[in-house]
Amino acid sequence: MLNYPRWKIILVSSVLLLGVAFSIPNMLNRETADGLPDWLPKSQINLGLDLQGGSHLLLQVEVEEVVRERLETLRNDIRLALRKARIGHRQAIRDGALVVSLTDSAQEADALREIETLNGVVPASSFGGPSGQTYDVESDGAGRITIRYSEMAHEQLVTGTVNQSLEVVRRRIDELGTREPTIQRQGDDRVLVQVPGERNPEKLKELLGTTARMTFHMVDMEGSIEDALAGRVPAGSKLLAADPSNPGPEHYLVHNRVELSGDNLVDSQASVDQNNMPAVSFRFDNAGARRFGEITQEHTGRLFAIVLDDKVISAPRIREPILGGSGIITGSFSFEEANNLAVLLRAGALPAPLTIVEERTVGPDLGADSIAAGKLASILGLVLVAVFMAIYYGLFGIFANVALVANLILIVASLSILGATLTLPGIAGIVLTIGMAVDANVLIFERIREEVQRGRTPLAAVDTGFSEAMRTIIDANVTTLIAAVILFQFGSGPIKGFAVTLSVGIVTSLFTAIMVTRFLILLWYRRVRPAALPV
Repeated sequence: MLNYPRWKIILVSSVLLLGVAFSIPNMLNRETADGLPDWLPKSQINLGLDLQGGSHLLLQVEVEEVVRERLETLRNDIRLALRKARIGHRQAIRDGALVVSLTDSAQEADALREIETLNGVVPASSFGGPSGQTYDVESDGAGRITIRYSEMAHEQLVTGTVNQSLEVVRRRIDELGTREPTIQRQGDDRVLVQVPGERNPEKLKELLGTTARMTFHMVDMEGSIEDALAGRVPAGSKLLAADPSNPGPEHYLVHNRVELSGDNLVDSQASVDQNNMPAVSFRFDNAGARRFGEITQEHTGRLFAIVLDDKVISAPRIREPILGGSGIITGSFSFEEANNLAVLLRAGALPAPLTIVEERTVGPDLGADSIAAGKLASILGLVLVAVFMAIYYGLFGIFANVALVANLILIVASLSILGATLTLPGIAGIVLTIGMAVDANVLIFERIREEVQRGRTPLAAVDTGFSEAMRTIIDANVTTLIAAVILFQFGSGPIKGFAVTLSVGIVTSLFTAIMVTRFLILLWYRRVRPAALPV
């Protein structure tokens, strides 16, 4: 006991000092914290929607509108193919299916051959799945052909559309400059948006209703970036900054003329090139494909800038004419970067309309009441536990109380470092941790009492109390930690907040009960050398 290793003393002291340093910014307002020197911690715990108020929107992604748009594109292709084959017909879209009615049922076999050829041209991999037929084609033998998405392709389309909507919504919400918005998928086709601190849901709705502008420009390879940065931009060109995801230059000089609009982009996916290196494939509709072919024929060897929200996300070199309406972007990508670029290419516009299913605003007064109630509960719990420990265990109880305060400081510091968002259930987790934090000390102190009653010396009793209670302490806290991890894994929203604070509290309470309390008792024992223990 007396031979407490120096490294343990350094560890305990360092952790406590770091805990104080990282928890102090939470006692300051945001402006004061931002004004601290760069070498000091500045991160603060973010308050959730229920604590600082804000806006809550639940959005329905109208995936069937995307299905209809894709069927409209197929309808055009079928019309051109059947007209070329001199097959008379009428078309209509009903109940998520394209119905082709032939004028002459004797031409059904020829029509099916033409349609299934088109069906094979549009592989399911266009929507992120394995290659195969995108559509199921059925005929009744009387000249009526029904075309609808296959089950697998429809599931992939729904997943891709919702994920793309999530990315677009996230990009739009980030423009608000808010802290820690919650944007997540809910169910099969809904998106939950919670923006703490945003009191005006109309602003959110307007923001989400706007469509990003994606355009394609030729890079001005004759102009000087340095001159443009100095304000001397060549006539007919403009200077654009690169998107942070672009690994190339920080700025590009591009021609003002829009060569192609992002409205013509049908799809883009992460893929591999001929050398099995990460790349990004993309595909245009018919009009876009024709225009893209003309551009690549006229400008082979030049850089082609892809611009989203006035930022260049990529500027690949046109190596050869691309006449099929699809292409591939190669570069020094990792698979993650290729996937991110593919998402960015698709995030130019919302892929489907968003319908507001639920809308509400949490006022700041309710959040202030929740914070006040949480503070009162925390302080009351802390005081009652501290009073009980001091009365029941005397001086050792005071040591446990000091460790309890250190535990709270470490919890706040840990949440700040993690950038966690504190919600009302999170405060409940902290209050619960206050009660649980002294459990380990109770086990240790009771074991020390037992050892004293057996006639052991004070030093031997303390040493045995800590070592013998360790197994029980670890078992009890590990089982609680497992439950917290399961809550975090399978829970959502407030449940995750509770699980995070509970998990952090378990880890910090173990540290303070085992290391900090023992350290305080060691310092006291070395100084006093008591004949009996005050426990």
